[in-house]
Amino acid sequence: MSTNVKRAFKYRFYPTDAQVAELSRTFGCVRKVYNMALAARTEAWARQERVNYNQTSALLTQWKKTEELAYLNEVSSVPLQQALRHLQAAFTNFFGKRAKYPRFKSRKSSRKSAEYTTSAFRFRDGKLTLAKMTEPLDIVWSRPLPESAKPSTVTVSQDPAGRWFVSLLVEDPLVQPLPGNENAVGIDVGLGHLLTLSTGEKIANPRHERRDRRRLALAQRRLAKKARGDGANRAKARRRVAKIHARITDRRCDHLHKLTTRLVRENQTLVIEDLTVRNMVKNRGLARAISDAAWTKFRSMLEYKAQWYGREVIAVDRFFPSSKLCSHCRTLAGKLPLNVRTWTCDCGMVHDRDVNAAKNLLAAGLAVSVWGAGVRPQRETSRMGQSAMKQKPLRREP
Repeated sequence: MSTNVKRAFKYRFYPTDAQVAELSRTFGCVRKVYNMALAARTEAWARQERVNYNQTSALLTQWKKTEELAYLNEVSSVPLQQALRHLQAAFTNFFGKRAKYPRFKSRKSSRKSAEYTTSAFRFRDGKLTLAKMTEPLDIVWSRPLPESAKPSTVTVSQDPAGRWFVSLLVEDPLVQPLPGNENAVGIDVGLGHLLTLSTGEKIANPRHERRDRRRLALAQRRLAKKARGDGANRAKARRRVAKIHARITDRRCDHLHKLTTRLVRENQTLVIEDLTVRNMVKNRGLARAISDAAWTKFRSMLEYKAQWYGREVIAVDRFFPSSKLCSHCRTLAGKLPLNVRTWTCDCGMVHDRDVNAAKNLLAAGLAVSVWGAGVRPQRETSRMGQSAMKQKPLRREP
């Protein structure tokens, strides 16, 4: 028996001038309220006091009564309250040691968005009208919503490229667990190939960023030449750079969505490696290529889709020596430089480095699943008794 999954459906829309003005004003007020509430909670934190959501909500009521902040009454109150709830969630994650201390939102670098609950929008006959607006949004329905879907929240956002999006959170009855099977696959990520599967299949790395690198570099040089005071021209140049970044991101996400959906549909158990990408991108020579591969996004998509469809994702400890361990006789090889792509074990087995790593990940993941010892098996030690770290096949990008 399964329950319906709440799923966000994101669409692009084209606002009128009046809607642009209203939404821009709302974005500014949301950012202002969030920053003031964060400042109030930070000051209380310095006094060793805690301020919760209810207290910041009372502060918001007082702020609206002042002459200086009376403009907060001009926008819908729901996005402002939602901003306070988001701040409360940020502090909950901070106190739970799941995130860093919340940061103030910048006018230039922060994401422009506002969240509306059911009391602040009307959705009828396929038309969405937000509070404080007289006309519905001109939405491009690129895919249909589930039948009889009733959005519980609506999030409106604008990306740095100037595109407007609306995200509707609804219950999707079509997301149901898939029929079980006995297929299991080990997945080794890399740069030469994006993925190498334990079946021997290698999936090419599209290198989306490198395809547009010249266009991006040209646009960035033109932006750098614009004077700081040249507002209109500098904003136009910044938008050109953002459009190229958006194009790269869209292609990357589309490829990862198709890839992860295929893997989840075909396999019951998927074994990956628990990499710390945030540390790996500190390598200046490889940071661009690692970021373009988007290993973190790949894992995130794989995990939530596996949860949707009743699959299992197992993460093996990053120190497991999957590349140097013979998948046939389980002998740990000695020094294995990164430029060695194939190697021969003492048992006579010739290994492709990446395929061997994927096979070892699969074996370790299945062992963990059987033992029930969590998702991180203990580090395997080399013959000298020292911890053997896996050497990732990372190559410097041209």
